[in-house]
Order: sequence, then C-alpha cells, then structure tokens
Amino acid sequence: MAKYDTIIKGGTIFDGTRGPRYEGDIAIKDGMIAEIGKLNPDDADKVLDAAGLHVAPGFIDLHTHYDAQVNWDPYLTMASWHGVTSVLIGNCGFGFAPCRPEDQDQYMLSMSRVEAIPFDSMKLGMKWNWETFPQWLDTLESLPKGINVMSYMPLSPLMIYVMGYKEAKTRHPTQDELARMCQLMEEALDAGAVGWSAQRLGDGFTSVQRDFDGTPMVTDVMTDEECLAFGEVLRKRGRGFIQLTQAKDDFSADMQFMEQLAEYSGANLLFNAVQVNDRYPHQHRRILKWIDECQSRGIRIWGQAITTPNESRFTWADYNLLDGSEAWRDVTVGSIAERKAAMQKPEYLEALRHDYDHGRTPFVGGHVGTYTLDEVFLPEHKQYEGKTVAELGEMQGRHPIDALVELVCKEDLKTIMFTPPFNIREDLQGDLMSSEYTIPGVSDGGAHTKFITIGRYPTDFLANYTRDLGYISLEEAHYRLSAQPARCAGFDDRGTLEVGMPADIVVYDYENLAITPKDKPVVVNDFPGGEWRYVQYAEGYRWILVNGEVTFKDGECTGALAGQLLRHGSGKGAGQRKAG
Repeated sequence: MAKYDTIIKGGTIFDGTRGPRYEGDIAIKDGMIAEIGKLNPDDADKVLDAAGLHVAPGFIDLHTHYDAQVNWDPYLTMASWHGVTSVLIGNCGFGFAPCRPEDQDQYMLSMSRVEAIPFDSMKLGMKWNWETFPQWLDTLESLPKGINVMSYMPLSPLMIYVMGYKEAKTRHPTQDELARMCQLMEEALDAGAVGWSAQRLGDGFTSVQRDFDGTPMVTDVMTDEECLAFGEVLRKRGRGFIQLTQAKDDFSADMQFMEQLAEYSGANLLFNAVQVNDRYPHQHRRILKWIDECQSRGIRIWGQAITTPNESRFTWADYNLLDGSEAWRDVTVGSIAERKAAMQKPEYLEALRHDYDHGRTPFVGGHVGTYTLDEVFLPEHKQYEGKTVAELGEMQGRHPIDALVELVCKEDLKTIMFTPPFNIREDLQGDLMSSEYTIPGVSDGGAHTKFITIGRYPTDFLANYTRDLGYISLEEAHYRLSAQPARCAGFDDRGTLEVGMPADIVVYDYENLAITPKDKPVVVNDFPGGEWRYVQYAEGYRWILVNGEVTFKDGECTGALAGQLLRHGSGKGAGQRKAG
C-alpha cells in the first residue's frame, strides 16, 4: 500500500496565509494534507503533475442561497465550476427550516420571490423530510454532495415557525415567543449552525427584496431589541457569527446599530454588501472607513464585497429587484397575466411615468431609462433591439414608459432586458480590498438564476481583478478567497494549505484562467421540471479537489461525492469562536 493517496507534484503553491509563493509537492492521505515539501512520486497511488500550474486552497463562499438547489444538485453549480469547495447557505435570514409541513408551500412561494428561485423546481425537487432545524442539518448531511456545505440559522423561518406566518407578518413577538425563538436558536447552534442571519431593509426605498405578495419580509421590520436578543444567544455561547444585510433609510443609524450588535454579541458580524457605485464613490469609501474604524476599536465587523460587474439580464415575467419602487412593485407581483394587466391600467401607468421622471434611482440596477432591450422577439420590434428604454421612447416620440410597456406586453413579457453594470470604474473598484476586512463574494449562488451569474466571482477575482488589473497580489487574492472567509466565520480547519488541513485544493493555469462565455451567460434547462437558468462556466482549472478527491478535471465532473456537512463550520467538531 502506498504511503499517500495522492501527490500534487511540482506546482507553485499559494498557501492562503499571505506568505510568499513557493514550489513544492503536496501529499494527501485520507482526505487530509499529510505532507508538504519535496516528495517522492512513487509514494502515492496517484500523482497530479502540477508543473507550471498554481496550487491554492479551495475557495469559501459565505453568501449563497443554495438551500433549495442542494436538494437536486450535489455540486451546487455554478460554485463548484469556479473553484469553490465550501459554501454557506441560509443567508439574509431566508431558508427552509424550521418549517411546519403545512407551511412548506408558503416558504417556497416566499423564496420564489425574494430570491427568485423557481417555485415549480422547488416543488418538484425538494425532499421536505425535515421540520426542525436539527433535522434540516441531518438532511444536509445525508444528501450526496460534491462540495462542503454549512448553514446559518435564518431568522425569518424561525420567527414564522414560532408565531405563524400571518402573525409574524403583522405584529412583533411576545416575550414568551422571543424566548422560544432563542431556545430554538440554541438547539440549532448545538446541532451545528454556524450562527444566524437576517435581512433588515425596512419598509421603504431600500427594501428591494420582498415577499411573494410585495410585502416586506418578516425580518425587514424586526426591532433592534429582537436582534439583540438573538445576539445575546451568541454572546452567552462564545461561538457563532452573524450575517446581516441592513440598509434602511438612515445608514448612520444602521451603522450605529450594527456596531452595538457586534459589540454586544461579541461575534464577528459580516455586513452585506460593500460595492462600488461609479457615480457615488463616497458611498463605498464611507463603508470601508467605518469597517476599519470598527475593527480598530475591537468591534469585529467585516464587509462582504461585490467585486464582479453587477449587470443583469431578465424578463418582466420574473423580475423583482425594483421592489423598492412602489410603482414597479405594484406591476411586478403575480402571474404573467396579472403583471400585464397591472402594467396597462391607466393609474399604474401614470405611477410608472412619475417614478421614471421623478423617482429615486433604483437601489439595484440603476435608472430604468438605462436598461437595454437585449433581445426582442416580434419582427416589428427588431429595430429596437440593443436600444435603451430612453432611446426607445425617443424613437417612438413617446414617454419611454408607454413605449416600454406596450412592447413588452405585446411580447407576453418575454423581452430580455439588460441592466448595465454600475461598478466597473477601475479607479474605484480597486478600493474594495483596501480594507483588511473585506471579503470578495456575494455570489447569491442558487438565487436570481434568471437574472445574474455572480457565482463566477472567484474566477473573475483571479483573472480580472488580480491578473489583468493588478489590484492585489496573488498571495493576497488567495488569502481573501479562502483563509479570510474562514477566519471571519470563526473556524480554523479550512482555507489554507497546511499539514493536517482537509485537502480542499484548486490547481489552475493562471494565464489561461477565464470565464466562458466571457460577455454573456448561456441558458441551460437543468433545474427540476426542465426549468431554465443562466450560467457561465470556467476554463483553466486543471483539478478541483474536495476533501482529497478530484471533483472536476479540466471542467469535467468526475462524479466524486466527497463533500461534507460542516457542522459549526468545521469538519473537526464544534470548536470555539476565535478572535477576529
């Protein structure tokens, strides 16, 4: 019997610690890194020749919504195509546990709106063999996985489980109900949750992700006191961290509260999200400065940064990311027939015109006038293909909203729209890693699958942000993609290439690393029921290993199912929260 299962031979190693790169070999035994150095290839059953290639720790994605997709896709694509070896689900306070059997459809309806996961695919593909959160983790453990998975306790299902859906939407919990929620939170953390998550976007302009009926999500309007009660659970345990998406109408007050929550809980708080707005650079610079100041005072707030261009493609049959506008929210709720009918009502048309002329620029996507008619389907509309909504109005000599609504309704809302990215100024994008405490990501993997493909972010970060634009070194890039998210999440057995660590490893051709197709996603029909989604693949990854097994070779899946449920974020047990 050979001494090792696998040796990765002769690669340039980036160990994720920020230390300098070096050439060497990595030996793997029983899924763990057994030795690093100059090794004899005869000592292994298998040798992967990495000469001329880069060898680095697998990437850790702390912001995904694969909660549904994990039921039918063991590799959680697109994540695994792009070198991600561990993902965290249950973000933004959304998920499927705990859930009473009679509420299953309600949960799926909510997720079909707030995260735009196709309802029919969830209905066909989800196992629903759990009710409590510990049972949910047991299900995750039993599912075949080609990638490691860990989970927050999301607050929205927790509140609904205790109060009931209607009650949770119309009032705040009693003290007894809040105590019950905290008890269930304790049980979830005992079972292996890494912490808890919430979205708090209020009921105003910034509440851009809403429930299926257009109302705020339960956590959007939760009180500070409720949030602090959940923070106290983490404080008492000395374990777990918080993911918070918070952006209500007064960001100064938001920052003050997040500082209070992080300080009170003693936990790392991962704020979502930091991104460039090309027209308003003061926004991201203010947040970065705030994060650094918090850390300097011992308040452990981290920022999850959107480093990938934030364009989107969508149809009005599915789009929900204008929910911050009451006018658009009124006409983008319901079925295609209901949306078309609402769009054409005189009072709604007038509201849309007023919003176009006088409303605030939408929080996501930019002004509607900049949206492009990316693909039209009726012959009489071909002359408008590639034109913006503003140009469409000019060509027809009409208000752009009138022209847009008439065109898309004639096409049964199948017209494909494109929102151009507004975070691509090179002099600004490089700012995002200027803070020691920003983590690239916010892939939203598994969500908004008919709008975006940000799951490509690790490949984009290495190929564009690092190689082509030179914002940071490769040593720093691999720290940010792997070790830093592990550090923020409070676990220490992933994210670096060191002896005794699980062998989550990517081996790639740096010069030929690329996203494909580069400029435009493709449609695949691989969700349950033949439902479609947008995807972009990766080129240049020679091997991707999860717990020592090759899951992808040159972009082709090997069929290996070596992924694990990482209870408490760790393959070694509960662990204790480490100082940030």
